[in-house]
Amino acid sequence: MKIFKKLAKLLHWERNKKPEVDLTPEIWAELKPFRIPIILTILVELFGTLGYIWIDNFSLMDAIYQTGITFTTVGFGEISPISPIGRIFTIFLIIAGFAVFSYAVGVLVDVINKGRLFKLLKENRMLYKIARLKNHVVVCYHNEYTKDLTKELRKAHIPFVVVDNSENLEEIAKKFKYPFYIKAEPHTLMALKKSHLSSAKGVITLSKNIPDNIAVVSSVRLYERDLKRHPYYILSIANTEEDVEKLQRLGANEVLSPTKLIAKRMTAITVDPDIKNILEEFVYSVDTPLDLEEITVSKKSWVAYKKLKDAHLRELTNVTVVGIKEENGKFIPIPRGNVTIKPGDVLLVIGTRRDMQKARKIIRSSIKPKEIDFI
Repeated sequence: MKIFKKLAKLLHWERNKKPEVDLTPEIWAELKPFRIPIILTILVELFGTLGYIWIDNFSLMDAIYQTGITFTTVGFGEISPISPIGRIFTIFLIIAGFAVFSYAVGVLVDVINKGRLFKLLKENRMLYKIARLKNHVVVCYHNEYTKDLTKELRKAHIPFVVVDNSENLEEIAKKFKYPFYIKAEPHTLMALKKSHLSSAKGVITLSKNIPDNIAVVSSVRLYERDLKRHPYYILSIANTEEDVEKLQRLGANEVLSPTKLIAKRMTAITVDPDIKNILEEFVYSVDTPLDLEEITVSKKSWVAYKKLKDAHLRELTNVTVVGIKEENGKFIPIPRGNVTIKPGDVLLVIGTRRDMQKARKIIRSSIKPKEIDFI
């Protein structure tokens, strides 16, 4: 057994992961109408076989074959001489075969017209694809924000699942290149399970209707408790300060206000039309390795009450402090080296992701790094 496991690992063989929602019972329910035609076909085949054996003394194999070609009306003829009574029996079989075939066609047409079976089969196939995802993002609701967001997610090679209750979601997914999608109300438990949220990284809810976003945030936090896993990262949007506060209190990690962001950007451009947005150009671009982060200085941090130049953060971690936000709300842009870092200050730091991890560790540590003695 161990040998087979090692071989499977070497050849990257994996068992198909099953989705959390099993649609098999629903699929079988749609196939139930085909039971009667199948049972009738078996009964007619059995009746015809016994009839040929009894009437014309056919062997078992010949009787089965003669019944089959007669029942299906393929027109191969008699495989051996049949008596007049046998021919009357054959006519009966042909009529019975035609009746069963007509009934089966009627059932098939009815199932096709309903269309539910094919929808279930498509959805089941999609659920199996989604079940293979790991650390993906569940994007709730389709709108203008979703179109632009998913473009950026594709560029960053971040897998995502779009959940929306639109009737034409399949056409929308093809048009805007959503590889994985679920047609459901995003806040329902069924939608959370179908999107395989248990292995997801987080949720982004983009409804313009705030109650929808509130419902999603609440449902995700409750589902998180049921799973007893580490918290999901939840990102949402809102237009008013009141709605932002509501979503944050319910558990959203970040709430963006599109109108506020646009207003700030437009104001900056109005003041200086030639302004270059470094965040847009570098930090928010997936093509550059730069990262921008806020790091809070604790009371126990070794950098507390030290001058910025004495902390030697650039030499130690290769990051740059581009701003300091003090506890009283004062912001110091591009601070000089003689600025004193105080407990509670928030350092706005820019650098690569790897360097940023090192900077967080050093700033939050209470022990001065040994390397600083050699600088």
